[in-house]
Amino acid sequence: MTRFTAVERALRTAAPHDFLPVLRQALATHYSVVDVELLMADYALTILQPVTTLPYTRRPVPVHGTRPGHAFAWQQPCTETQGTRTVVHLPVSVRGDRLGILTVTLDPEHLDEAVQQELQDIAQVLGHEIAVGERDTDLYLQARRANRLTLAAEMQWQLLPGRTCVRPEYTIGAQLEPAYAIYGDNFDWSTTAHDLTLTVTNGMGEGIEAALLTNLAINALRNARRAGLSLTDQAYLADQAVYGQHQGAQHLSVLLLRFDLATGATEIVDAGSPRMWRLRDGRAEPVELEAQLPLGMFEDTHYTAEQHHTRPGDRLVFVSDGVYDVASPAGERYSERALARALTSTRLLPASHVPRAVLHELTGHRGPVDAADDAMVVCLDWRGRPLAPGSGETPPA
Repeated sequence: MTRFTAVERALRTAAPHDFLPVLRQALATHYSVVDVELLMADYALTILQPVTTLPYTRRPVPVHGTRPGHAFAWQQPCTETQGTRTVVHLPVSVRGDRLGILTVTLDPEHLDEAVQQELQDIAQVLGHEIAVGERDTDLYLQARRANRLTLAAEMQWQLLPGRTCVRPEYTIGAQLEPAYAIYGDNFDWSTTAHDLTLTVTNGMGEGIEAALLTNLAINALRNARRAGLSLTDQAYLADQAVYGQHQGAQHLSVLLLRFDLATGATEIVDAGSPRMWRLRDGRAEPVELEAQLPLGMFEDTHYTAEQHHTRPGDRLVFVSDGVYDVASPAGERYSERALARALTSTRLLPASHVPRAVLHELTGHRGPVDAADDAMVVCLDWRGRPLAPGSGETPPA
């Protein structure tokens, strides 16, 4: 058994709440590591919280301006020297979804390129174990909290699939604000071997009522999607579920998209949607869609899908009204021109960074006033699937 396999086995057989002490012991035994620390990203993605038992006694680490923060933001190992020892900060993630940082300390003579690669792989194993282990323990969810979540926010975060998803054909990055008090906005995605389905929801109302409404709609959409129904039938059945529960008194706006991974053919149902923008060839512009009724407004609403094409290199950005309806202290709305400028200025950032950057600029526009609505930004970078050599096919324009 190799040392990597021994550590991996130790993690896989450990109780979820014991991952860190078991990992400390295994890394000390097999890699001569003298200290191990696990930092989890908070809900706002601004700090890294040490994983310890309650009450917390160690101070969080800012993402901005620190070595662990740099490793987390750019998903690359970062090494520094502390006294006579070397400290390595390793990203902990699951299929691109950034969870936190594993920091290991050891003597320089025990660290070489092969060891660092193995430690990096161990950090990824840890990420997968945490993702599974969170079904059985609250330890890692508690560690992410710099403040107490509202009940509505608790419901919404548990509903989300993650905040980043990376596949060869695309990368998704998404964020909701205020992170500890969101209530209605939501995003969801699912991938098969052939397509990506993405839904972006602009919730109605406030607090628990908004969270319950969004939970109903998202689970109705998932139920229809998992039954293998078309995009239009997904919208229809979710519409009926919301109307059946609220009889038109409450409704919500949803944008449903399905992307063909091989061709980029894109099917869209705009049910009173959040706004969709496209950054193509360096130019940001809104994508005009055929607006249909929000889900749950009337009984027996039928939806139609429109056809678009997403090209390799396209960036699609989706924003809720908590972004484009925000007003400055002087009453000036965050205009389309300002949003276009924000999307253009962030064009070189990876998709995972864009939502946080746009929301940060939005906070500057709003000033010290508390947000009156939750805000959502979802960024999709489309690469598409390369054609098989000798296929003779030509990509669509």
